[in-house]
Amino acid sequence: MTSDDFLRKYIGLFTADNYNAESVNLLAAILDTNKDGLISYSEFQAFEGLLCYPDALYKTAFQLFDTNGNGMVSFAEFVEVMAKTELNKRIPFNIKSPFVELYFGRNKERVISYNEFSQFLHDFHEEYAIEGFRRADRTGSGFISVTDFQDIMVSIKSHLLTPQVQSHLVEVASGGQGGRRISFPYFIAFNALLNNMELVKRVYLNVTSGNRQQEVSKEEFMHSAQAMSQMTPLEVDILFQLCDVLHQTGRIMYSDLYSIAPEQYFKQITMRLAELKAVSRPEDRSIFISILESAYRFSLGSIAGAVGATAVYPIDLVKTRMQNQRSGSFIGELMYRNSFDCFKKVIRHEGVLGLYRGLVPQLMGVAPEKAIKLTVNDLVRDKFYDKKGNITLHGEVIAGACAGGSQVVFTNPLEIVKIRLQVAGEIAGSEKVRAWAVVKDLGIFGLYKGAKACLLRDVPFSAIYFPAYAHTKAKLADENGYNHPLTLLLAGAIAGIPAASLVTPADVIKTRLQVVARSGQTTYSGVFDAARKIMAEEGPRAFWKGTVARVCRSSPQFGVTLLTYEVLQRLFYVDFAGTRPTGSELTVPAVGLGAKKPTNPDHIGGYSVALPIFSGIESKFGLCFPKFSASNRLPQ
Repeated sequence: MTSDDFLRKYIGLFTADNYNAESVNLLAAILDTNKDGLISYSEFQAFEGLLCYPDALYKTAFQLFDTNGNGMVSFAEFVEVMAKTELNKRIPFNIKSPFVELYFGRNKERVISYNEFSQFLHDFHEEYAIEGFRRADRTGSGFISVTDFQDIMVSIKSHLLTPQVQSHLVEVASGGQGGRRISFPYFIAFNALLNNMELVKRVYLNVTSGNRQQEVSKEEFMHSAQAMSQMTPLEVDILFQLCDVLHQTGRIMYSDLYSIAPEQYFKQITMRLAELKAVSRPEDRSIFISILESAYRFSLGSIAGAVGATAVYPIDLVKTRMQNQRSGSFIGELMYRNSFDCFKKVIRHEGVLGLYRGLVPQLMGVAPEKAIKLTVNDLVRDKFYDKKGNITLHGEVIAGACAGGSQVVFTNPLEIVKIRLQVAGEIAGSEKVRAWAVVKDLGIFGLYKGAKACLLRDVPFSAIYFPAYAHTKAKLADENGYNHPLTLLLAGAIAGIPAASLVTPADVIKTRLQVVARSGQTTYSGVFDAARKIMAEEGPRAFWKGTVARVCRSSPQFGVTLLTYEVLQRLFYVDFAGTRPTGSELTVPAVGLGAKKPTNPDHIGGYSVALPIFSGIESKFGLCFPKFSASNRLPQ
């Protein structure tokens, strides 16, 4: 893009028709590091990266003066840029002054690096003010007139003057210097006060213990200033003179300090970023947007749940039959010796399709089950994120537990039907059992038989699983925080091992409660009754039946489910100003040699930070460039 495209159309500066083209080109040259008159996309990206640095304003100003792009500033480049400023046109700076020689050398042949130039720029305006005082003090008396004082401050220090202070300069100076002349100490103290208004605010807050409505006397302020800062008594006198002229109370309040100190560029940045963060905070979104996001997550969770369930359903069938197998001297011969034996016998007697008994109702139920589980986990996690985007371990556990509890409304009816279909094939010659027949037989309340055991299983499972998944995924991510699909699958599978195995006893109890007991088998009236009878008849090992099959089923199932869920979010990402899974970008971020991960949340679409940075060149350093063309300038 051209200089005009960037500064006038994108940033929104110099919008008048009679704008000064030289000023536009000069400021846009900050981005044009190749100095070819055009801003390439890579230069635009580099500039947005520059905005992420805490010293972005100094770096920007340095690039303004580095007109040839060699990474150094020469005396000729400094003079070239300064000659184009409004300040130099009002009061030309003495380029032969000792101050300039100390930085550029007596022969002006020394070039200055960025770090050295930042110090030069910091001290330059103080020296400029002193130079202005010397010019006005023609007799060398150490005094200047009040009118000269006003001219110097308006010309050189206008970026430090609020409209209120600027309109009362003569009145304040006359009151402090007897109405005739301004001494050099008063001049220096006045400027030092304006430069250190943030320190003044801290002194005030120290006096009032943080109360911004309390009035403070001069004596109280002086005591605090001497205890915590280097403010001189003369600076304190000038502060109270300013406040008294503006408000005539003899005391100061915090609001008075805002009347004296202009809004600096860094405050504009802070305010703009705070506005951006406020918009993007989930709790500040409209209810409609929150509902849309929930529907979006629910839809993706449904698809992910169906994919995960189908992938491991044969293992789930083996797990269920192993858990339902009763052992004990009076029950008879065991049907299956182990999980692998169960798998072989199902295929031998029922065919491959026997491994998918009950899959249809499983898919009908698993979609909302997994969807609500993933959605609730994400939504509750959103509530526990702090302003920096971090979440505590207890917040992760609570979010997981809520997710596990919420799914039971779908899980219990789904599993009781599924389990009865899965064990129906064990009886040779039995009639084919239909899902609808099971639902009619159980009724509404029967569908929630074993719900307590289901809660005992699902709440701790999710409380363990989701935090384990989040931390495992973070450990497996690359140095840029990106997760390859294989690492997502591995993270989901690893997290499922402790979660699935530790809740197996609750799963065994739930299975026994939900299966129809056959002739000769023990019946159970509830969770505690089942736990007591299993322990008495089969021993503690019975509570861990099917652990291997459960881990082999749950671990890959959730690995596939979470992989599908996050990949779908990559492919069909919709920005609801909420959160998205960490490391779920669609592609691996391109990281160049020595590149750093940006910490500034506004590094994409840097308009909000770029604008105050450009205005900061004037408000911080006083480097104001003509806004209008020389042939048609508006009156000052």
